[in-house]
Amino acid sequence: MEELKHRGKKREQRHRDTWDPFQLNPIGSEKEKEKRCFSLIQYLVAIIVGLLVLVSAILSKGSLLVLCMLASPKSLVKNNDQQFYLLMLVFSLVVPNVLMFLKSLWKCTFKSFVNPNKKTMGIICLVECLVSLGTSVLVIIVMPQFDALTNLFITGGVCIFSSALQIIFRLQKESWKILFPICSLILVLTGYGLLVTDFHAFMSAACHWFGVVACKIHAVRMSFALPACFTGPTVLIVGLALFIAEAQNLDAMAMGNFTTFCLTLSRTQMRNATGIVLAEISNSICRTTLNSHYRSWPFAMLVTEGICMWLGLLTATHYVWKTKVQRIERTSQLFVRRLYESAFIDQSMLLNTRMKVVRARNQESRDELESCVIYLCATMWHETYDEMLKILTSMFRLDRYRGDPKEQHKDEFDFECHIFVDDAFRQDKDTGKKFVNDYVNDLVQVVIEVYRVFTNKEPDDVSIIETPYGGRLMFVMPDGNMLYIHLKDKLLIRNKKRWSQIMYMYYLLGWKGYMAKNPQKITRQNNPCRASLVSLDGESLFLPTYDNDSKRKYISDDNTYILALDGDTDFHPSAVILLVDRLRMYENVGAACGRIHPTGMGPMVWYQKFEYAVGHWLQKTAEHVFGSVLCSPGCFSLFRGSALMDDNILKRYTTKSNKAAEYVQYDQGEDRWLCTLLLQQGWRVEYNAASDAYTNAPQEFKEFYNQRRRWGPSTLANTLDLLHSGKETAKRNSSISMVYIIYQIFTVGSSILGPASVTLMIAGAFQFVFRMDGSLAIIVAVIPPVIYMLICFVCNPNLQISIAAILSVLYAFLMTASFFSIIGDMIIQETFITPTGIFLVSMSILYLVTAILHPQEFSMIIYGLMYFICIPSGYLLLTIYSLVNMHIVSWGTRESTREKEEGKAVGVLCDRNCKLCCWDLKIQVTQETENLILQQIQNAVGPNAQGQSTNAQEHKEKVHGLLLQAMESHQQITPAEHSLRRKATVLQKKQQDEGDASEISESDDSINEKMDRTEYETSFDNDDDDEEELKVVPESEWVNPVKTEFLKKLTYANMKRNLQEQIRYTLRNKDQDDVCEELVLMLTDVVNGELRDKVGPEDVLCDSQLEELQYALNEAARRILKTNRAERLERRVKRAIEKTLIAPQVDKLNEDETDFWDKLIDRYLKPIADTKAHTEEVTRELKSLRNKAVFLYFILNVLWVVATFFLQTIGDTISIHIPKYYPNGTMSGENMKVEPLSLMFLLSFAVLLLVQFLAMLYHRIYTLIHVLSYISTEKDYKPANDDDEDCVTYENPTTNGLVITSDDL
Repeated sequence: MEELKHRGKKREQRHRDTWDPFQLNPIGSEKEKEKRCFSLIQYLVAIIVGLLVLVSAILSKGSLLVLCMLASPKSLVKNNDQQFYLLMLVFSLVVPNVLMFLKSLWKCTFKSFVNPNKKTMGIICLVECLVSLGTSVLVIIVMPQFDALTNLFITGGVCIFSSALQIIFRLQKESWKILFPICSLILVLTGYGLLVTDFHAFMSAACHWFGVVACKIHAVRMSFALPACFTGPTVLIVGLALFIAEAQNLDAMAMGNFTTFCLTLSRTQMRNATGIVLAEISNSICRTTLNSHYRSWPFAMLVTEGICMWLGLLTATHYVWKTKVQRIERTSQLFVRRLYESAFIDQSMLLNTRMKVVRARNQESRDELESCVIYLCATMWHETYDEMLKILTSMFRLDRYRGDPKEQHKDEFDFECHIFVDDAFRQDKDTGKKFVNDYVNDLVQVVIEVYRVFTNKEPDDVSIIETPYGGRLMFVMPDGNMLYIHLKDKLLIRNKKRWSQIMYMYYLLGWKGYMAKNPQKITRQNNPCRASLVSLDGESLFLPTYDNDSKRKYISDDNTYILALDGDTDFHPSAVILLVDRLRMYENVGAACGRIHPTGMGPMVWYQKFEYAVGHWLQKTAEHVFGSVLCSPGCFSLFRGSALMDDNILKRYTTKSNKAAEYVQYDQGEDRWLCTLLLQQGWRVEYNAASDAYTNAPQEFKEFYNQRRRWGPSTLANTLDLLHSGKETAKRNSSISMVYIIYQIFTVGSSILGPASVTLMIAGAFQFVFRMDGSLAIIVAVIPPVIYMLICFVCNPNLQISIAAILSVLYAFLMTASFFSIIGDMIIQETFITPTGIFLVSMSILYLVTAILHPQEFSMIIYGLMYFICIPSGYLLLTIYSLVNMHIVSWGTRESTREKEEGKAVGVLCDRNCKLCCWDLKIQVTQETENLILQQIQNAVGPNAQGQSTNAQEHKEKVHGLLLQAMESHQQITPAEHSLRRKATVLQKKQQDEGDASEISESDDSINEKMDRTEYETSFDNDDDDEEELKVVPESEWVNPVKTEFLKKLTYANMKRNLQEQIRYTLRNKDQDDVCEELVLMLTDVVNGELRDKVGPEDVLCDSQLEELQYALNEAARRILKTNRAERLERRVKRAIEKTLIAPQVDKLNEDETDFWDKLIDRYLKPIADTKAHTEEVTRELKSLRNKAVFLYFILNVLWVVATFFLQTIGDTISIHIPKYYPNGTMSGENMKVEPLSLMFLLSFAVLLLVQFLAMLYHRIYTLIHVLSYISTEKDYKPANDDDEDCVTYENPTTNGLVITSDDL
């Protein structure tokens, strides 16, 4: 309810300014709130992991002590049993080495490795042999000779060597902390002096693994250090409790004599294993000095020894409690050795933790995150308004996450947003003039709408730039980050997604990287409103773009990332950060992708939701675990700059398709081809399941089939290319092994035989539903696919899709009937232990468990039935359609339904070019402009000043002023000319106030003469400062309509709201809320007083009105601040007023960047104009390739179906007879016949799914660790310290490394 009231108040404020106060709030535009449920889950998991560490450590330590007691010569068990327990001790010591050997074998099998040199190998072998020898002597020979308490206490003394090294090499960051290892050494030596005077393998492995998990989820203190440090005391308490419990069961304890109890214990007979263990614990305690006829001082010395040993361990490992772990940390960066000692699990984990040593200045430190730059690059192709709204909302959401000055966080990154719009222009049929099309108009409206939603005002800083490829729009987002919209003209540059990717890769990695490595002085701007890089009051206009380019000098290409997006992608900042983590921590990762969620409504979207879910749950996780992901989708993927710039990647990616196979591999699936190039060059591609992104999926059957018609052949072509170079890729890429290549071969083979397998499934459905004979069912099932394949060769694509839709519906009914028939058959047979039943039940259980392990996506299981009944359509008909239409290389989706050519602009009354002397005027008068001039003339005549006479002289002067304003509104002039006209207006007003009307001429010639004279004087005065030639920025026809949209911010209604929000934003950190609100109220009154009776709510103010208004606002602000004794805020307030009144600028590229774009287009991006002969030749090659692919598919699938048919026909001859069992385990006496080929296929498919399921389990665990670590470090909200007013400050708080010259100041 409070939210409704808050929105109502904001709407009422807007309603006072305009008659259209209604706005569209995109989903997700609200500010992110702290996720309390996730924080609770984080603490709960940390507690559970801590308890698991403690319990497993206690069991490990306790089992070791029990084994030592049982292997002791003084044990109560027999000699043969003692040898067995001694062998168990040896086994417990060997298990960690065996586990490490298996992990190394895994890496040698699925990864690649570097052979160490002989010297390193010898040193490592020597150290490990010494460690193994010492551990074996202590555990096998020494510890069985002592009692349980002594063994428990002496294990703490293994830290003596670590303490000595800390003292010798002074490893502490602070000098006073050397007291800790000194105390540890003294305590351990004291303990040894007092000593002179007086399920294990599994639990050890579990304790070590849980300890690693605790460190990675940032629960080092609570879940790692605390359980490990208190393992010894807890084991002691548990042992004493068991001893007391056992003693109470014996009658001798009633005598109250401990010595008598120990004598009685040796004669006690134990019948079960629990009793034996308890008896051994009691017997071991009886062997201590507690069982002494003397006084208690020997036992006190033993207790003192244990306390000294334990305190020595704590002081030697004090640094563990303050260990700082990055969000995603590798195990090798947490521990010195990958091995652990199972005999001393708690000491091994604590002492093996890596100490963060202070590095020298010239050494690279990885304790802190390195800064990085992220370029968000979205490609657009005929997106709708709602789709554009998603991507813009996501970008502004990231801007708020990164740039809010009130919030600081640990993610060191800067970013820019770039949107590349294909086919952005249209050409007028009659005049041949170029205008932006409706898609660009929608995009402009979306930017304004989203900006208004996030800031409640219009965009402040907007620039319109003409470029060699079309045009560019530049925006400064609310929190200081940059947004660029690149408008591509298909007549000037190649369109489609791959060429847009090449365009931004060369621009951001090539050109901007070159400028960062070759820094040049930033040229001074001619615009008086933007004359310097940093203004005197400390605020900046276009500082962020120069800031990012300047910081590129200090950021390597390895830390420069490109986030590839589609024009309809919706994501949150957390999704980007999770991908950045993968690239930051693993240097060999060239790309990382997230979990893509299709959005939309309808049966096709439901099918795709489950298809995407299964693909990500099982297939992508298996690729990630066993090798590398083969495809990182272009709708949401993060690429490393150095990976894209590597040899044979970006340069190869620019290859123009000339052959038939290249059209299929390069242009139909550009994302997969780019990943193939990365893999072949040795880079790894990863998948992060917690990085969620949402994109629109095809909702129509036709659009879905056309999309998959592109994806299917491209996927097969790129996979075959990778398999063809499998040996070379395995040698070069550490993530790909020959075993993984074999896995991919099996996967490709399964997909190729997919149509035949689905056909046989349909035949089985015919058998179940219609009770057909097996051979007849196969024949009937084969007929529809063959007929449909012939139809695809003969008919046009639209008819093919229509027939496929009809067949899909029929197949869906058949699969539904088959599903229920199988269930009915299991009920009739009274068992599900049949090949079909086992397969169906096991698959259902597997998918259900998989969905449970993805709780946020559990609802996807609902669409499983839809996916099941659509299998014939997706794996049979779609495969046939995509193969037969392989020669069609058009995009097939997002085809424009709007008119490609539109008429002239509506409402244009006059469009003339006028050349007069040195003036080159372009005058265009529209209906809106004419109404504006007439309204201003009527207001100027004085309708509100009743009773006052107006002479003809004043009327003419007003008309001349309005004509001058009209020329300024529709003519693009240089900033210097703009300043001169302002001076002429001020001079004219001053002379009017002095009453000297004779100095002002009634004609245009006199006005121009006055301007010429002022221009001459100004030029003379500034001759020494700036001798640059004033040049007019040429303006194309498309610029003025776009500029008009942004000029609406200067309307009376919008200006009030913009001014209010700008003042509040400027003074947000000054603790002057009362002054701020007073300024808002008083300045709003000034605006109302200056404009209420002069302009309408939707009228755009002219330059003279803006100048007068700015002067009035500055004077009012100065008075208010002086009254409140807040003069130090005057410059900030004036800057806010200036930013509110500034108009969108029309700029031009500098010569260097223009030259870059010209050369880039000439080399790689020149529009393709193939000759008719070449087009016909490519078509023939594509059809030939199509025929070969269809023939290969057809032969392989026919062979599979024919083999199954003959096996079905032969029947009992070679069938496998399997006994039939009921669910209770009893045999029915009947046999089931199964064809060996079908059984082999079912088993292979089941093994494939089982392998993918195991990989999914492994991936889910580490995804959970990553998410928990992210939650603990997601945001560190602290109030930002505002900079001093006397110093130069920046609007963007991350401006380190920016060089400011004296010219800029």
